[in-house]
Amino acid sequence: MPSRGLRRVLGLGFGLAVIVGSTLGVGILRTPGLVAGQLSTPSLVLIVWITGGLYTLLSAVCFAELGTMLPKAGGYYVYARHAFGDTVGFAVGWTDWLTYCSVLGYVSIGIGEFAALLLPSLSPFVRTVAIAVLLALVALQWAGVQVSSRFQQLATAVKFAAFLAIVVAAFVIPHPAMGPGVAPPVSIAGLVVALQAVVITYGGWQSALYFSEEDRDPSANIPRSMIGGVVSVIGVYLLVNLALLSVLPIGEMARSTLPAADAARVLIGARGSQIITVLSLISLPPMLNAILMIGTRILFAMGRDGLLWQRTSAVGAGGTPTVATLVTTAVAVVLIASGSFQRLVAITAFFLAVNYATCCLALFVLRRREPARVRPFVAWGFPWSAGIVFAGAVALLIGMLAGDTVNGAAALVLLGAGLAGRAAFARKPALDALT
Repeated sequence: MPSRGLRRVLGLGFGLAVIVGSTLGVGILRTPGLVAGQLSTPSLVLIVWITGGLYTLLSAVCFAELGTMLPKAGGYYVYARHAFGDTVGFAVGWTDWLTYCSVLGYVSIGIGEFAALLLPSLSPFVRTVAIAVLLALVALQWAGVQVSSRFQQLATAVKFAAFLAIVVAAFVIPHPAMGPGVAPPVSIAGLVVALQAVVITYGGWQSALYFSEEDRDPSANIPRSMIGGVVSVIGVYLLVNLALLSVLPIGEMARSTLPAADAARVLIGARGSQIITVLSLISLPPMLNAILMIGTRILFAMGRDGLLWQRTSAVGAGGTPTVATLVTTAVAVVLIASGSFQRLVAITAFFLAVNYATCCLALFVLRRREPARVRPFVAWGFPWSAGIVFAGAVALLIGMLAGDTVNGAAALVLLGAGLAGRAAFARKPALDALT
């Protein structure tokens, strides 16, 4: 079935919103405790968050070159296929899509659990709430890409303002002075763990890449979205850490699994935990909306290129890939209902690292193989910048494999299943589909 084609209706506002919306979330409310648990002083904590932010910004600069050079829907899949061919492209696309389906289940369940904390009567219906929220966002997608993009921008603005309000409260509301507490000693291993946790918390910075085909001016807006979005997140993350450190001693922060809630209790008492629950709940819908849109675009791109069922490239009148949305949603609902998303989230963390490293390598390959290709944006400091990003991606992958070989092996099994399915059912695409 021929595709209507995606609509070029998105702009800089959506690009910023999809990056901030899919990055800023519950992670920054939890991760500061883990980071503080590996370090000994507030200055070291802040240095690690700044280092992780600068690495993420360098990644955004490098990938913005790929996004403007190949402004097509599908993100990582597009760059891997163009650089390494159909098999590697399919492997990246299949695992990337599976990752987003798993995260859809994870985030949906998160919304159900936070809703149950606020309304205990919903506790028996967490999965029902999760599926209902996901289906509501699907209905929003069905209304058209302009409607879903407006929701993304509005919901992200509300979330951004809510986080800033918490930061302001930490500095404005009087609270008792507390001693520094006893912090753990610093080790090289602890520093590495802290850096890995911070880099993972910045995950989502690449989201605008998946929509470059729908951007009215990708050459200008993709770099601005990537850089502006990452800088905005870095600013919020640093402010949150400064706020937490102003309320909690480093030793207490190191022992906390949810330091934001502990800080809120110091500031406003028992209702502090409820405030953080509300903030967590506010943070998830724009993240869920962005993830749903991204997963759909990956499936759409693979169907259009003939690597999957071609009907997944069908686009509705509003610009939404309709069949791809249905398939992605159906898989996510099954994962939510069965609870299998929990295992898949752990497994697909490996896919994120592998695909990240593969696309870093694609930048080097395409620079060498296609030096004359138009690049509206060129990565700053290449090849050193891209080398740092690639080294970091490989280090992240090695760290994950060393820490969890069982799920690493399971990830290989899922990859093999996808490749076997493609060999059995997918037609070979035309060679000119690469251009």
